[in-house]
Amino acid sequence: MKSTKVLLVGLLLSLLSGCGYNEFQLLDETVNANGSEIINQYQRRSDLIPNLVAVVQGYASHEKETFVGVATARAKAMSVQMTPEMMNNPQAFAQYQQAQSQVSMYLGRMMMMQERYPELKADQQFVALQAQIEGTENRITVSRKRYIDSVKEYNLLTRQFPTNMTAKWFNFNSRPQFSVDNVKEISSAPKVEFK
Repeated sequence: MKSTKVLLVGLLLSLLSGCGYNEFQLLDETVNANGSEIINQYQRRSDLIPNLVAVVQGYASHEKETFVGVATARAKAMSVQMTPEMMNNPQAFAQYQQAQSQVSMYLGRMMMMQERYPELKADQQFVALQAQIEGTENRITVSRKRYIDSVKEYNLLTRQFPTNMTAKWFNFNSRPQFSVDNVKEISSAPKVEFK
């Protein structure tokens, strides 16, 4: 009788050790931390934008459409208050991604102004801000990659047996991934014409 109890306890412990609950906790925290880092880098970029606008505006005052666009996009992105927990909500996550894509688009337009205004390239403040924004964009890319990798690992755990049973039991749902807005545009090769 005693050996049967010991055997049952041993069997129960071995089943619990393979259920993946602790791994879900670890991966959930990893995904949240990586999501927080993305939010942090987007905030850093957003904080740099007003300084960049002020510098560029001095050289290109008639580029009002771009300035209004970047200001509007930044305001919209700042109004979407994202937390790592909200990254579990596909609608909120998509809205956040859309807002950040708009900022990226207008920021790219603003950075291209240096081609039309060569004196802007010589402005040390512009050059320093440009370097900071480029560095931040690189950090965003690295942070998104880490997030994508951690979500992949988490989502695989939710789908593999026997941990999928634990996922269902404790309501560990798949997490949404980052995506791009213009899938159709980037899926076809660009046309290059030399004149």
